[in-house]
Amino acid sequence: MLFSTWQFILIFIPITWGLYFWLNHKRLILAGKVVLVLASLFFYAYWDVRYLPLILISILFNFGIGTALTRQYPKDSILHKESSGVHYRILFLGLGIGANLLLLGYYKYSHFFISNLNTHFATSYNLPSIILPLAISFFTFTQIVYLVDSYRGQTGKYDLLNYSLFVTFFPHLIAGPIVQHQQIMPQFYSRWTLSWRASNVLRGLLIFSIGFFKKVVIADTFAIYSDAGFDGNGPIDFFTAWATSLSYTFQLYFDFSGYCDMAIGAALLFNIWLPINFNSPYRALSIQDFWRRWHITLSHFLRDYLYIPMGGNRYSKYRTYVTLFITFVLGGLWHGASWMFVLWGALHGLGLVIHRIWQQLHLPLPKPFAWLLTFAFVNLTWVFFRAKTGEDALRILHGMVDIQSIFQPLIGAKSILSISWSGWLGDVLLDLLPASFVSQLPIYLAITFGFILIFQKNALAIIQGRITTGKVLICALLFSVALLVSLTQTNSVFLYFNF
Repeated sequence: MLFSTWQFILIFIPITWGLYFWLNHKRLILAGKVVLVLASLFFYAYWDVRYLPLILISILFNFGIGTALTRQYPKDSILHKESSGVHYRILFLGLGIGANLLLLGYYKYSHFFISNLNTHFATSYNLPSIILPLAISFFTFTQIVYLVDSYRGQTGKYDLLNYSLFVTFFPHLIAGPIVQHQQIMPQFYSRWTLSWRASNVLRGLLIFSIGFFKKVVIADTFAIYSDAGFDGNGPIDFFTAWATSLSYTFQLYFDFSGYCDMAIGAALLFNIWLPINFNSPYRALSIQDFWRRWHITLSHFLRDYLYIPMGGNRYSKYRTYVTLFITFVLGGLWHGASWMFVLWGALHGLGLVIHRIWQQLHLPLPKPFAWLLTFAFVNLTWVFFRAKTGEDALRILHGMVDIQSIFQPLIGAKSILSISWSGWLGDVLLDLLPASFVSQLPIYLAITFGFILIFQKNALAIIQGRITTGKVLICALLFSVALLVSLTQTNSVFLYFNF
């Protein structure tokens, strides 16, 4: 079930919301939470019920390990590492993390590993036929964080019902944000969240509407052009290549940030605030600034549970550079089992290392140039993120630097996404502009609109301000347009469902 479908908007949400708060009103608090858990599991199983036992077993296993770690934490010991139970706790933590990584590795990386083994060592192992379970990366990493924090003594004595709700809460279950227990557990235990709040419902509907429009109208429009460019064959000209790369850059942002807006909005209906995952990342003035704004919850995970444990910046600057690079290579691999993701992560790791070296030179760049350089780098690296193979990426990159193709006549050429202009307007445009650009004019108008949008207030800034009648009317219009568009779509999916 997708956030952008009428089944979710018109049936699932109203029934779940109404039943939950009705039970709370009757003081059946536990029953209300059971309803939320069951609704979330139904939401998950709607995609493929065969993997419902997988997430249930994962929840029970991690809850058991986490509970054991919490109970054995030596609160009265000054020197925790000298506690007699420390070896058992390390064993439990290793068992928990190892089991989670094995589960993730089997479903997400076994095909990748075996195919590379067959390619490089001339073996002929059979490739497993495995369907990637929905959300496995998200609920696995959420629970690994819980286990590590339990080992550190940073978790409370949670009960199974609230823990299950923490893992399965449907707004964040499928594609994030990656939530941590300290962000959401206190809200589940708070009595303040038990009664519906008109202000939260209003803000939730507003941000949901904005995200709905971003996904269905904006992102899916860019998807038409980016898919045609990346999935095509043969050479690609300069303007088509740039239209393809920029289309994907905007598609990914409006798709994923739109999903997160919808997730935050849906959670707010239940008085739950999910962590912010995007803060206008394409306004960033450096690659470091970009990662403070893009997929913020993943950035925090990489920092707190990979970068810092591997040493962070506590050692020499050269070791810091290596640690930073490795962190982002692993971050790239987290997105999927492909060398393209590894390369994308390596490029961002290298970019962050270069940024740190540049900072030591104390030579700040002018803001316009810093923004342009950052955006160009991000746009370039998204090509590797989207491309299925290195050949596909090089085909797009070659087109982006093929200046000669600008002056080639369009007639007789097979131009991806080309359209026909006729009449007086067509004659004027062809007299003033290269034919290959005129053929891409609609998407470049959309790209211009995308650039304008990224410098406006983001969705969270809009709802955190004063809610005016104008905002309500505009969001109602956005929702109506998005709903009408969604009713005509048959194959729209959120990009991060694949990760």
